[in-house]
Amino acid sequence: MPLNVQDKKAIVADVGAQLAGAQTVVLAEYRGIPVEQLTKLRASARDQGVYLRVLKNTLARRAAQGTQFEPLADSMVGPLIYGISADPIASAKVLQNFAKTQDKLVITAGLYNGKLLDVAGVKSLASIPSRDELLSQLLGVMLAPVSAMARVLGAVAAQKAEGAPAPVAAPVAEVAEVAAAPAEVVAEVVAETAAPEASAEPVAASPEAGTETNETPAAE
Repeated sequence: MPLNVQDKKAIVADVGAQLAGAQTVVLAEYRGIPVEQLTKLRASARDQGVYLRVLKNTLARRAAQGTQFEPLADSMVGPLIYGISADPIASAKVLQNFAKTQDKLVITAGLYNGKLLDVAGVKSLASIPSRDELLSQLLGVMLAPVSAMARVLGAVAAQKAEGAPAPVAAPVAEVAEVAAAPAEVVAEVVAETAAPEASAEPVAASPEAGTETNETPAAE
């Protein structure tokens, strides 16, 4: 059923609101994909916080006008499904993962952080670990000194008992993957990791009765 003027205005407003809070948009052709497969793709996108919608390109261009995604207008050609996400990686990852199992979904372009992406650029963005994966890896890196100390102590004990030193491994791969992620994603993950420590206020010992103290309290 054709859209009337009010329907079109509502779609443009809805998509425009999504673009206003987005960091990444990915475009993909979906010719020949069965409805049930598209339903699965939508469910996956919803789980990852990705706004996924088949749009008329004329309406998508209107919604993108005046936003950082306006440069995508020239790529809005053919039957397209649009993946829009506030997370810098999510939309690329959802569509790329689906394309691995459904060759009829063809990624055509994208835009992240004001930069146009070709197909290779979208795939490269999709290969970066997600926030949850980064959080897990960052926690592993932060806990590595504790693990290393345990291994050293174990090695010392083994050396005393058997006279053979035990090797100690460093978590190089995890550090490399964290470093490869977008800076703002790593910063957000670091902030989340540090939050519990920041919320724990130090408890100062009360001075004994009849005594005075000139010590300056530590900054929180």
